Amino acid sequence: MVSPLSAWPWEFLGNYKLGVYGVFLGKAIYSRFQEEGMKQTNWFLHIFIICMLRLFVHQLWSSYSSMLFLTRNRQINKQGIDFKQIDKEWNWDNFIILQGIIGALVLYMFPTFERLCIWNKNGLSAALVLHVSISEPLFYTIHRCFHGDYLFSRYHSFHHSSPVPQPLTAGNATFLEHLLLTVVVAVPIIGTFAIGHGSISLIYAYLLLFDCLRCLGHSNVEFIPHQIFDAAPFLKYLLYTPTYHYLHHVEKDSNYCLFMPLFDALGNTLNKKSWDVQRRNSLNSGVNGRVPDFVFLAHIVDMSSAMHAPFLVRSMASLPFYTRLYLIPLWPISFAVMFLMWAKSKTFLVSFYYLRNQLHQTWVVPRFGFQYFLPFAAKGINRQIEEAILRADKLGVKVISLAALNKNEALNGGGTIFVNKHPNLKVRVVHGNTLTAAVILHELPQDVTEVFLTGATSKLGRAIALYLCRKGVRVLMLTLSTERFRKIQKEAPGDCQKYLVQVTKYQAAQNCKTWIVGKWITHWEQRFAPAGAHFHQFVVPATKPYRRDCTYGTLAALRLPEDVLGLGSCEYSMDRGIVHACHAGGVVHFLEGWTHNEVGAIDVDRIDFVWEAAMKHGFKLVSDNATKYKD
Repeated sequence: MVSPLSAWPWEFLGNYKLGVYGVFLGKAIYSRFQEEGMKQTNWFLHIFIICMLRLFVHQLWSSYSSMLFLTRNRQINKQGIDFKQIDKEWNWDNFIILQGIIGALVLYMFPTFERLCIWNKNGLSAALVLHVSISEPLFYTIHRCFHGDYLFSRYHSFHHSSPVPQPLTAGNATFLEHLLLTVVVAVPIIGTFAIGHGSISLIYAYLLLFDCLRCLGHSNVEFIPHQIFDAAPFLKYLLYTPTYHYLHHVEKDSNYCLFMPLFDALGNTLNKKSWDVQRRNSLNSGVNGRVPDFVFLAHIVDMSSAMHAPFLVRSMASLPFYTRLYLIPLWPISFAVMFLMWAKSKTFLVSFYYLRNQLHQTWVVPRFGFQYFLPFAAKGINRQIEEAILRADKLGVKVISLAALNKNEALNGGGTIFVNKHPNLKVRVVHGNTLTAAVILHELPQDVTEVFLTGATSKLGRAIALYLCRKGVRVLMLTLSTERFRKIQKEAPGDCQKYLVQVTKYQAAQNCKTWIVGKWITHWEQRFAPAGAHFHQFVVPATKPYRRDCTYGTLAALRLPEDVLGLGSCEYSMDRGIVHACHAGGVVHFLEGWTHNEVGAIDVDRIDFVWEAAMKHGFKLVSDNATKYKD
């Protein structure tokens, strides 16, 4: 049974609730062109701007706390924010809409504010006095009441259900709680106006500072140095810290204050461990944290996918990537960041998860996809990859897996140049292509007798062709190089070589319904496939679907085992919990404890062996790996 005032009134609207901001903006524009409105303060414009600024403040804090390359050693709870928590906090911004609506209603009920001053020198001091004397004790009392059995189970437990406090957790509460919090926020503002010291700047300053301090307490990043409290001990009672509020989330029976621990001290609810734990977290902030056991070395695909990073908009990163039209205006920023990273940037940590109590991290080479095809950029990219491998080796990482273009044959021979240059590496370097080949092969129909293969002489193309010909499957290998075709054909057993057929045109596959695409194909080239054909693919980026009468597979991928923890972002266009096969290949290599480097050419004899190992560890083939043409 839903408790009264626990659900939000506009819950049924979903994302359409954002239309409220449009109403504020529309009213502001309408008022601007009214003769009477020209003489009055355009409050609806200010409400809209304040709402946008509050959203921006929370987003900045969320981005900062998720920038693991800056904060990983300062994280208080290192568990990781998973999809479950992200979904639970999806509507964290409800309180901003609520307070905007209440502000608009107050203006309608009391239309007495015509022209207010921009600034009043006594306003902030008056608001501070009211905040300390009324808002702080009021919040403390309300908050403590909500930790009683009845109110906690029906209301406040929702806020505490997020295992890892985050800036967006600050806004994640029930409707009743935010109604009461609105009263707490309103007291200093209304009180200051009542005594004649109100101003427009006061409203902006108080609300944004209030949000900043709420985000600070929920940030899960201890960045306040303990030396401040050693030098001025009284500050302990004037401003809480992320550690202070984290203890409240963990133990729930202490540290109830809004921002000032003074009221916990007066109410005898101050957790005595607060400052010792804060000191320890502060001292450990400069120490390297837990060493990852496995690293997936990724890269940026393009300008649009660069904005899919978990430290930007986490809700967007928690869904499969696709090009969002509303992000196109931000491409110039992405373009500028690309040049900055090109000029000066090193491989950085972007995400992590745990699998069987082992830490798995994703590092990103700060290069975009197109840069891998610039001849003058190759040396710098290989240097970035080499430095990442050496850093992993120094840290004690067991396995590092190279993603997509980081193992490009033309770039570094599938990783061989790094292994040959550093023969004493303790970290195992893996390209994961063996499992990628296995995934593609297991997605083929069991009764297939003929396939058309593009990218036929690549590492993957070669392995797929040799594997299939051993099974008696006829492989039409698209290549203009007879020399490279003959070389691969000679690797096949003598009685199987007849199944490998060189073709030089797409027309040769016009009767073949199984296409394996290892090279990007255009709309014109796809037209040669017969109706009902299916396009399996291992090309990055994936081929765009053009044919309405055909189906298209996604890139080779596997679903992670069910016991994965702390995973809260999607890997490029993959769905939740699904990773590219080369990523999975590196994980399997680590779980099996294999001591060899998997670089260079694929050992065809190991394809079935690696596949069975992946299945043994709980990886699953993506069941719905075919998508039809979409308009």
